[in-house]
Amino acid sequence: MINNPVLKGFNPDPSICRVGEDYYMAVSTFEWFPGVQIHHSKDLKNWRLISRPLDRVSQLNMMGNPDSGGVWAPCLSYEDGQFWLIYSDVKVVEGNTWKDGHNYLVTAKEIDGNWSEPIYLNSSGFDPSLFHDPSGKKYLLNMMWDHRTYNHRFYGIVMQEFDYQEKKLIGEAKIIFKGTDLGLTEAPHLYFINGYYYLLTAEGGTKYEHAATIARSKTIEGPYDVHPQNPILSSWSNPRNPLQKSGHGSIVETESGEWYLAHLMARPIKRRGKKILEERGYCPLGRETAIQKMEWKNDWPHVVNGPEPSEQVQAPEVEEHKWDQDYPTIDPFDTTKLNHHFQTLRIPFTEEIGSLTARPGHLRLYGRESFHSKHTQSLVARRWQSFHFNAETKLAFQPTSFQQSAGLVCYYDTQNWVSAQITWSENKGRILDLVQCDHFQVSHPIQSSEITVPDTADYVYLKIEVRKEEFMFLYSFDGNTYTEFPIRFESYKLSDDYISQGGFFTGAFVGMHCIDTSGKRTYADFDSFSYEELNEI
Repeated sequence: MINNPVLKGFNPDPSICRVGEDYYMAVSTFEWFPGVQIHHSKDLKNWRLISRPLDRVSQLNMMGNPDSGGVWAPCLSYEDGQFWLIYSDVKVVEGNTWKDGHNYLVTAKEIDGNWSEPIYLNSSGFDPSLFHDPSGKKYLLNMMWDHRTYNHRFYGIVMQEFDYQEKKLIGEAKIIFKGTDLGLTEAPHLYFINGYYYLLTAEGGTKYEHAATIARSKTIEGPYDVHPQNPILSSWSNPRNPLQKSGHGSIVETESGEWYLAHLMARPIKRRGKKILEERGYCPLGRETAIQKMEWKNDWPHVVNGPEPSEQVQAPEVEEHKWDQDYPTIDPFDTTKLNHHFQTLRIPFTEEIGSLTARPGHLRLYGRESFHSKHTQSLVARRWQSFHFNAETKLAFQPTSFQQSAGLVCYYDTQNWVSAQITWSENKGRILDLVQCDHFQVSHPIQSSEITVPDTADYVYLKIEVRKEEFMFLYSFDGNTYTEFPIRFESYKLSDDYISQGGFFTGAFVGMHCIDTSGKRTYADFDSFSYEELNEI
């Protein structure tokens, strides 16, 4: 059986394709660098992170991008002996008019190889995808954004032919589908199956009303007839289904002729004392990816036991293939390259913000801009992928000013985070402090009770324990005896649902940071970082 979700923690907008016996799935990364995560499976059940193709600024320049801007809804396909990856780089998220973003294409012969420099496509809307028609022609599809305040923003699905030899769009751009009464039509994926063109879209918005809609036509330009039982996937009708927000998907046929739908979903935390119809919940793990089995009736695809998603799904008739864990429980930073589960914000990991060679066996981070910055942060972090986990780091840091800090952070975006950190006090010298930012309002929960770091402590150990509804920080000066900070934090405040306005499309991260707003670039040396998921109770 396939146990959902298959990609846990902030892995939304899946685009799935098959090459022989191998399955690949690309997901959105938004403002986190490198851009796009591609996962690999041989059985649709067990997946591993295999590639982050947008690893150069020449492919993806996100300096200054807004929270939840950057890479939206990539589309991965394989044709003509190579992989094709289409993606958006969104530059404006908030506001009620423009949604500036640009769509690009990169290619590669090998999924984990060197991807090409980007080909610019258009800027008319987000969620682009590439369709390889049996005729040999190629077409770009995307939702079209209407900035006019008197119109609905989601104008429809636009299609235009793409000439790969000329590396540009040609011909006229045409609206082929205006969507259904669910509204907010986006995320187009086009397929040609048994004589029909099938257009799969997401509708209803990416919150709890999210849904997947499919329509078909005998001709590529339409008109498209909507599925008689639309939507084909949605969790909206059942707030008790553990897989909420289901929608935005893509489909794949196995080598044995079975069909599956990979789709976005999320698992909410229910706040104590709140009725289920009062609020659906909060999702600090972000939007994740699940897989549903499909069946065909009268040339229409249906989700098996749908339209609601299922936690357990019949796996395809192939031999199960498990992968070894691809991240160490404890990372000793004894290589010259970060483990690929780590990411940085907006910019690549270079000597501008850090080094793995300056002090062997350590990750050195140079103090740069604050958590509020959308330009140059020294932050290396990884996703929360479980409701129950421990993360810990061991660091050496010698600040000489209150403008310098380094430590362990739980981060959602520039306006919502919590940090346990070493910094400097004029009265106490080197101290441990807690700093919280809640909707852009910063506070010091243990003000006047900061912990003094002993002069003999070359290293300080900082730990976080996440226990679904809440998380807490602990510290140690010897690595054996830990003391809990006297404040516990609510996990729901690091969720899409808590943000609620503007950009709210990512998920909680945990990681290491170093800040120096004095400009001296004082560094912190992290000796190790551990991340260990626990059995969920």
